[in-house]
Amino acid sequence: MTTESRTPDTPPTWRDPKRYLWLWGLFAPTGLFTIGLPLTWLFGSLGWSGPVHVLFWLGPLVLYLVIPLADRLFGQDATSPPEEVLAALENDKYYRYLTYLYLPCQYATLVAVCFLLTAGELPVPGLEDGLGTVDKVGLALTVGVIGGIGINTAHELGHKKVGLERRLSRIALAQSAYGHFYVEHNRGHHVRVATPEDPVSARFGEGFWAFLPRAVLGSLRSAWQLERARLARLGSGPWSRRNEVLTAWLLTVVLYAALIAAFGVVLLPFLLLQAVMGVGLLEAVNYLEHYGLVRQRTSSGRYERPAPRHSWNSDNVVTNVFLYHLQRHSDHHAHPTRRYQALCSRERVPVLPTGYAGMILLAYFPPLWRRVMDKRVLALYDGDITRVNIHPPARRRLLARYGVVAAAE
Repeated sequence: MTTESRTPDTPPTWRDPKRYLWLWGLFAPTGLFTIGLPLTWLFGSLGWSGPVHVLFWLGPLVLYLVIPLADRLFGQDATSPPEEVLAALENDKYYRYLTYLYLPCQYATLVAVCFLLTAGELPVPGLEDGLGTVDKVGLALTVGVIGGIGINTAHELGHKKVGLERRLSRIALAQSAYGHFYVEHNRGHHVRVATPEDPVSARFGEGFWAFLPRAVLGSLRSAWQLERARLARLGSGPWSRRNEVLTAWLLTVVLYAALIAAFGVVLLPFLLLQAVMGVGLLEAVNYLEHYGLVRQRTSSGRYERPAPRHSWNSDNVVTNVFLYHLQRHSDHHAHPTRRYQALCSRERVPVLPTGYAGMILLAYFPPLWRRVMDKRVLALYDGDITRVNIHPPARRRLLARYGVVAAAE
């Protein structure tokens, strides 16, 4: 079904080339049922124990291997909807229903994984005595990948004005225990993006493993301060049932308590491990989205308005389908409430050498990351390192490397 067949005011000459590709966004939360368990049974029946154990690591394998390779194989798609179809495209409910469907699939998989992690025996050939420790770790990381992509689904829903979608956003975040993201991202990151004040805008020379604790703690602190200030304007203190940070955390407490009550306290370490995996994926994406980019000060002392040049972009089609066009990040910051299917590819913006999935893997190895990305950052600023967002602990060293110590001092 095409956009024009649903909305008579849409010009009949334009079709969304990815309309049905978006269904692949549901592969992550349904892969356990459609691929993992059927193949586990098949391989177990055939006595192929090796592939059986590999399947429990399906999430990391798809994220770090399959999707980056698919990005290279299928290339890029810079197709953008014409301006005159955007309103009709945004109102096509097919697209939003796909994001709604992610949540029941996400939580059905979470419950199924909790059963597999705690079952003493399984009716699967070769796994009659339950899963081994390595299998359980792989399965926890796999469901953590699903939760991490669920944070991206929450991101898509949380920007919308529809009350239902905002509530669904908080529910999607509960699995990863990162409900405060809803507050900080919308009211913090989008205001301070690409400035030294933003805890999730990575700085030039800052490795991912240094960025990660700064981002996690900074986001938490920012969310609490933003919500405390909002409640103060309403004449209320922060310890209130209207505090959206507290209510988001309460959802996680209720969820984890229910799962532990159903499957036992032995589940708790795996719940924490999958949450760490999900949060780590989110912050890896944050790391690469604005690395080294900075908004300059105007003559008034304020930062210039966010512009397309303040976000790294990618049009690699596979990752874009899995992440609801998150890689069209410049257009997202220009139009935060715009739905994913209507986000446009932009010209003259910073472009990553590959899709987000491949860049996440690269970020885990800071020397390789800097070799690939630092020259790209400097090229955007005509080689002038004093114009980039430099990591303070590395500032003196980096300035000296590029011969501008005297200017800095």
